[in-house]
Amino acid sequence: MDSSVTALLGFFEPRRAAGRSLVLATVVATEGSTYRKAGARMLIDGDGSACGLLSGGCLETDLLERARAVIASGAAQLVEYDLRTSNDPIWGLGLGCEGAMSILLQRLDPADDFRPLNRIVAAARQHRRICFATIVRSTSPVWRVGACLFEDDVAGDGAGRTMLEHLRRVAEARGSEGLLALEADTARITVFFGAVEPPPHIVILGAGPDAMPVSRAAQELGWTVSVYDHRPAYATTEHFPGAKVIAAPAEELHTRVDLSRFDAAVVMSHHLTTDLQYLGQLAESRVRYVGLLGPLERRRRLASELGARAAALTGRLHGPVGLDIGARTPEAIALAIVAEIHAVLAGRGGQPFSTRGDAREPWT
Repeated sequence: MDSSVTALLGFFEPRRAAGRSLVLATVVATEGSTYRKAGARMLIDGDGSACGLLSGGCLETDLLERARAVIASGAAQLVEYDLRTSNDPIWGLGLGCEGAMSILLQRLDPADDFRPLNRIVAAARQHRRICFATIVRSTSPVWRVGACLFEDDVAGDGAGRTMLEHLRRVAEARGSEGLLALEADTARITVFFGAVEPPPHIVILGAGPDAMPVSRAAQELGWTVSVYDHRPAYATTEHFPGAKVIAAPAEELHTRVDLSRFDAAVVMSHHLTTDLQYLGQLAESRVRYVGLLGPLERRRRLASELGARAAALTGRLHGPVGLDIGARTPEAIALAIVAEIHAVLAGRGGQPFSTRGDAREPWT
């Protein structure tokens, strides 16, 4: 999942409307321990403003200067940083980050409708995954550094066909980011194959006061949030700014919204009969994560009342909802809920890095 697209879109749209050229900076490869991994992106304006981070702030000053050069020349630039030793200080600082990053800087032009970001943004709005190939090194006079191909594009020459065939295989296999060296038409080309997942879309079922910090925490991560409640006095846009708010009977949930578009649901109406209505409809959906507020005994009672339908929630129902972080306040409880959703959608267990006991890098 890629929640950063939401923030990039907010930065991009006013500059797109103003016709300003921008630079898209994309991490295309990493080695060792790095703050961000392949596929991470940031947008840079020529005025020095930017959206996103590719390091913990170590590289951004240099990237801003390089971005100005890319805007001026129009030529994409591959920048490589090696921070695996503290013996070579950067700008007078011994960073010692123990990692290396390769970052591609591409100019986004109004004349080209800001390709490739325009396609990424359009896919995110449609809540669909998109795969594309970007040239990061090339000896070809046709396929220059920074050129992009999307899976539904047409490419007539040998190099283009080779890239497109591999890109479609990546898309069909739901592959992730990575570099591939290709030889075609006597040219040597290194291609970054990227895949952007849409930001998670969650629905909060119950619009009580404790649902408000859940909505805020999810939106802070760039997630799309919908709020549904049978009580019109609770389900208001004033209570849930930035979210889509629906006031309708609980039993009409499946007719009022398309449950197939949601990645997660949090059931928190504080009303047993209403929660039962929600769970019954979620059991018939494919929502990956279903969180239920309340103690274990309440979950057992609701499961008993669901009867045979409860089996459809096996492996998806998380109740009591949230990670055990000692939360007591509404804000901390919201943090625990959103953290568990993030872990489940990312396929992680939510355990501390310090006790995990393996050699994997933290932010992989």
